[in-house]
Amino acid sequence: MFPRIKFAALSLATLIAAPAFAGPVNINTADATTLDQELHGVGPAIAQRIVEFRDDHGAFKSADQLTLVKGIGDKTLSRNAEFILLK
Repeated sequence: MFPRIKFAALSLATLIAAPAFAGPVNINTADATTLDQELHGVGPAIAQRIVEFRDDHGAFKSADQLTLVKGIGDKTLSRNAEFILLK
């Protein structure tokens, strides 16, 4: 296989498989960068809102409270349920 094609195929496979390797994230201690990287459908702006919400209201007592953060709905919550920790 040509080197460029190999590189492109490997890059594509990595992008597709990356969500499968996302690890659990503690939403009560993670910084915005970690939330952005680990939670599906959460970009930098929403990740920052999660941190601000936590700073304003205290630790999350349940993952469902994430839906109180602007930009996070039931769909985003369900996509990330297996990755969310509250320790």
